[in-house]
Amino acid sequence: MTDPKLPSCPVSRTASILGLRWSAEILYEFLVHETRRFQELQDTLEGIAPNTLSNRLKLFEDYGLLVRRYYEEHPPRAEYVMTETGKKLGPIFKAMRDWGICIQPKD
Repeated sequence: MTDPKLPSCPVSRTASILGLRWSAEILYEFLVHETRRFQELQDTLEGIAPNTLSNRLKLFEDYGLLVRRYYEEHPPRAEYVMTETGKKLGPIFKAMRDWGICIQPKD
């Protein structure tokens, strides 16, 4: 998929997706749990607006990080599952966590 709005530099492209508000928190949830339902995310991510969560999930689907899987037909209910492409974020998040520990403010 080629999106003219995304930078051509791979580092900038990654930063443009992960740098969106709530992106890192949502994707981290999938790295920990792999499969999540909308309401589970809404309950876990305190303060996120439903439309923001919906927009991020759609974005992550568009870029192949998540897939939506229906588990109930009437009414339709879906869960989101991290793809192999999404799972490749694991080392990035580990590095972010490790680096974040190093930069904690000193008392």
